Amino acid sequence: MSAKAISEQTGKEFLYKHICTTAAVQNRFRYANVTPETDWQRLVQDHPWLMTEKLVVKPDQLIKRRGKLGLVGVNLDLNGVKEWLKTRRMKETTVGKAKGILKNFLIEPFVPHKQEEEFYVCIYATREGDYMLFHHEGGVDVGDVDSKALKLLVGVDEKISPDAVKSELLKHAPADKKEMLSSFLVGLFNLYEDLYFTYLEINPLVVTKDGVYVLDMAAKIDATADYLCKAKWGDVEFPPPFGREAYPEEAYIADLDAKSGASLKLTLLNPCGRIWTMVAGGGASVVYSDTICDLGGVNELANYGEYSGAPSEQQTYDYAKTILSLMTREKHPNGKVLIIGGSIANFTNVAATFKGIVRAIKDYQDPLKEHEVTIFVRRGGPNYQEGLRVMGEVGKTTGIPIHVFGTETHMTAIVGMALGHRPIDTQPRAAAHTANFLLNSSANTAIINNSYLQNAQTPVSSRSASFSEAKSEAEGSSAQKKQAGPAPAKSTLFSNHTKTIVWGMQTRAVQGMLDFDYVCSREEPSVAAMVYPFTGDHKQKFYWGHKEILLPVYKNMSDAMKKHPEVDVLINFASLRSAYDSTLETMQFPQIHTIAIIAEGIPEALTRKIIKTADEKGVTIIGPATVGGIKPGCFKIGNTGGMLDNILASKLYRPGSVAYVSRSGGMSNELNNIISRTTDGVYEGVAIGGDRYPGSVFMDHVLRYQDTPGVKMIVVLGEIGGTEEYKICNGIKEGRITKPMVCWCIGTCATLFSSEVQFGHAGACANQESETAMAKNKSLEEAGAFVPRSFDELGDVIKSVYDNLVARGEIVPAKELPPPTVPMDYSWARELGLIRKPASFMTSICDERGQELIYAGMPITEVFKSEIGLGGTLGLLWFQRRLPRYACQFIEMCLMVTADHGPAVSGAHNTIVCARAGKDLISSLTSGLLTIGDRFGGALDAAAKQFSKAFDSGMLPMEFVNKMKKDGKLIMGIGHRVKSINNPDMRVQILKDFVKQHFPATQMLDYALEVEKITTSKKPNLILNVDGFIGVAFVDLLRNCGGFTRDEADEFVEIGALNGIFVLGRSMGFIGHYLDQKRLKQGLYRHPWDDISYVLPEHMTM
Repeated sequence: MSAKAISEQTGKEFLYKHICTTAAVQNRFRYANVTPETDWQRLVQDHPWLMTEKLVVKPDQLIKRRGKLGLVGVNLDLNGVKEWLKTRRMKETTVGKAKGILKNFLIEPFVPHKQEEEFYVCIYATREGDYMLFHHEGGVDVGDVDSKALKLLVGVDEKISPDAVKSELLKHAPADKKEMLSSFLVGLFNLYEDLYFTYLEINPLVVTKDGVYVLDMAAKIDATADYLCKAKWGDVEFPPPFGREAYPEEAYIADLDAKSGASLKLTLLNPCGRIWTMVAGGGASVVYSDTICDLGGVNELANYGEYSGAPSEQQTYDYAKTILSLMTREKHPNGKVLIIGGSIANFTNVAATFKGIVRAIKDYQDPLKEHEVTIFVRRGGPNYQEGLRVMGEVGKTTGIPIHVFGTETHMTAIVGMALGHRPIDTQPRAAAHTANFLLNSSANTAIINNSYLQNAQTPVSSRSASFSEAKSEAEGSSAQKKQAGPAPAKSTLFSNHTKTIVWGMQTRAVQGMLDFDYVCSREEPSVAAMVYPFTGDHKQKFYWGHKEILLPVYKNMSDAMKKHPEVDVLINFASLRSAYDSTLETMQFPQIHTIAIIAEGIPEALTRKIIKTADEKGVTIIGPATVGGIKPGCFKIGNTGGMLDNILASKLYRPGSVAYVSRSGGMSNELNNIISRTTDGVYEGVAIGGDRYPGSVFMDHVLRYQDTPGVKMIVVLGEIGGTEEYKICNGIKEGRITKPMVCWCIGTCATLFSSEVQFGHAGACANQESETAMAKNKSLEEAGAFVPRSFDELGDVIKSVYDNLVARGEIVPAKELPPPTVPMDYSWARELGLIRKPASFMTSICDERGQELIYAGMPITEVFKSEIGLGGTLGLLWFQRRLPRYACQFIEMCLMVTADHGPAVSGAHNTIVCARAGKDLISSLTSGLLTIGDRFGGALDAAAKQFSKAFDSGMLPMEFVNKMKKDGKLIMGIGHRVKSINNPDMRVQILKDFVKQHFPATQMLDYALEVEKITTSKKPNLILNVDGFIGVAFVDLLRNCGGFTRDEADEFVEIGALNGIFVLGRSMGFIGHYLDQKRLKQGLYRHPWDDISYVLPEHMTM
């Protein structure tokens, strides 16, 4: 997401810090923030003006029209503010459809002024530039400013001038205030541009003889500009919309997203809901939410989120475990459902991401079963068959009901199944595998199998000839055309002779393009060269069918353009930081007519500059934030269309009669699938990108399709946000678009949510009623487009329109021609498990791959049947042995006696402080564990090593004590701060009694007790403490229980196994302290001053 709302306090802080104007801006930085934790005494110390001035108080939680709602306290003293807050702070309030708790308030000085001194100003971004609105009457009763206010458009890359402000905006402003207003408005606009605001509203703006007062302010900034504005912004906190709480899990996922090249989003809508989603793809996530709401699940929908952009297994695991953790906190009487859905991926390895999800499901299998969770999975894309197999397998092994479906099932069909609106398909899926499309296998379909047999050795020339026969009539369509005339100049972006340069070292994408070229029977590769500024000029090896070829890689763009004048397309894989500069550089070369910008997260202001330059130079931009586009039989951009199995399954190797345009890249591949199953296939498809300002818009491509004879019908998949779909409505009404149009806008669920939800795409947010998906779908239908009732019915409507065209004879489906086959890459074959590779690492304690979890060779069912307990389980996982019962009991006793030793010890103290700071369980526990070392709790290993070394060397106890004293070393495990020989530690006594009764031999313990006699004779508190006792007793256990050789026993001591006992045991106590503090609702801890000795250098205190 790009445009994000900021708090009023943040907005004013930006303004006060960075505005440059001759107008006197008053009350700079005079605001105080009040939260539930506010200490009023400290607040007054920090803001002494609170005691001396009249005040204004209001909630600062993104609430609109606070004055109208009675949420502004005016002209109050501090006691009046406190009284006003008593009835509102931490109280539930309804604003529109949203209910929320008022928690955050802003106190500012009250500004006495007259009504005529109030003004209204607003700046907002559009595709063509930024509009500044000004009205000479501001305040709560300003009314419909869109119709009242004067407007000034400052075009992209243009500067605002004081003269334009005066002549266009200040016509009705008082003459004596025009200069001050003009200077302030120019400074405000420059601030807006410099700090990458996308929206900034001040109402009222008060102007008196003393200067300018910013009373109320609302603002949004472009969050993607963080890398440009970090120095000025600092760390910005983006508050949630009113009515939605800010959950730590959302912040955790946002942090993962920020650290990843992938996209990870999570918004909690109703944590108590029974319907949870884990959807791949920004567009697909919206479609699933729509379908859930269409089927009546809006009140039970728990979350919105998406993961995309090829996240790693670990990232997917972290994302999945967060959702599973959330959904297994509260039970639902009807059980819960988890929808793991997605469109057909273009480049994400589905099996790899599913491994992360499977790990999370295994980790949470017990809570999932306890909460009666049923899981529905539907996915497609690279290696999806293996991913679905693994997902189905985990359902069998864990006993969790998991229903798995692939591309043969409509994308949103699983929603109906999950919500009980349609029966669950129990028909077994065909044993499919990605390799089946690429290798000669008996499981292949007849077409593909025959294709392999007939074409394995087919020369390129004959393949080209076979395709040219099929497309000889018009623009390469597979249908027989009527009245095929020449297409206008801009109707075709790509042909089977298109040549491109790829910016970026995207070898996988380039190989995919070459494989597509080969299977489409192109005579030569579509990629002429690559540009990568971080290496010198060189050649990069790729495959062209069976042969290896070399493609040149250039360090700079100009060399590539000079040496490849035939190139007219650039595919820009530059990062969001480099995409702007590299795209502008590309447009300096007139040979380039089309540029695809793949990067997501380019600041909107920079995107608009790219669009302006492209319009001036006549260059078509596809993107940013896109996978690109595809023209079957001719050309594909980067990863569009996915891997070869999907290219073949969706018949993208030859053209059909249907052209589409979509915002979403993932959904474009879903459209490929839907169209291939319901029509003769895709003629061309473009994903324009999910940003607010895509380089080319729907209408640009729809008009191209309208003017292309080979296109017989058009499909548009729009979405919530923006108004571009209305241009299609006008085009249909005016007769400019005459071909059948099937349209659907996703995001219909947004109007049903009580608070604003920003969907996966930056542009998927409605700022007004006309931008909602429902309003656009209605207008499209009224204009004459074919609009389904839901996305579920999109395929049916496409089929109906297509069948009608076939019945009328406008489309005559051509005979299917088999494509050539392409050999599989080694790396992909290895990924599919078709060849062997050496393992990266080994494990000998646990195996989770089979039907049952195994600990050191012992199945988990046997672990429970044998009743070996926690001590026995620890023995299996730590020592790879089934230990004797007394050893298991001793381990458990050690865990019990080390579990806690009161709140005063450093580890417990740290845990308590952390818990009281509002941190979660894991963070608090970790804080305590990090204190464990030689000085606290970590003496088990050291004690075991010291006593063992002394005993094994034949040293007498007295000699050992004297040697340690001579060496200036402490004897680890000896000494206690509180206990002594006269006040023995009962924990040690309990363990000593057990060991003496059950251990076969206790030489090491006896030796340590002799040492204790010597040390306590010198000082009574130099006793064998619990760490020392466990350390030496464990050496006796390892050496004498019969399960270990002497070398094995010594090795476990050496590698730190014994300290693990203390860490594991004390974790129980730390968790207890954490839960205790939460249960007692203890506030933030601050150490008392009187317990701190402030010792400063003398010259500092004088």
